[in-house]
Amino acid sequence: HGKTLPDAAGDVQRGLEVVEYCIGAPQLLKGEYTDSAGPGIDMYSMRQPLGVTAGITPFNFPAMIPMWMFAPAIACGNAFILKPSERDPSVPLMLAELAEEAGLPKGILQVVNGDKEAVDAILHDDVIQSIGFVGSTPIAEYIYATGCANGKR
Repeated sequence: HGKTLPDAAGDVQRGLEVVEYCIGAPQLLKGEYTDSAGPGIDMYSMRQPLGVTAGITPFNFPAMIPMWMFAPAIACGNAFILKPSERDPSVPLMLAELAEEAGLPKGILQVVNGDKEAVDAILHDDVIQSIGFVGSTPIAEYIYATGCANGKR
């Protein structure tokens, strides 16, 4: 996809580092409980997944940025929809296949291909709770404004 072999290897390695970190994250996400924070007062926090989350990723880092998005989302208990660049979707598709082969249940990581029409479908879908994006500023502004108008985080 236009990268030199060492640059492509770095793209994969940096993504894998985040995946490896996220494997241990569920232990950190269990919430907290404080007994007797004050007279007759106990405090607790619960961490709950959002549900379905999504990410829109650029062509120039086809492995690293998708892994930076879907690994934390899945580790936090969410399903993830990945919309890679239409210019090079083969690496994200392969990542999803490998995740499933490694034991990730079907449907937890889905890849949706397409251009602006696919992005708009994500932005307007009521089930999707949050969207991550890496790309140009004008497109980021569009995704932010449209996503917020539709209740996305």
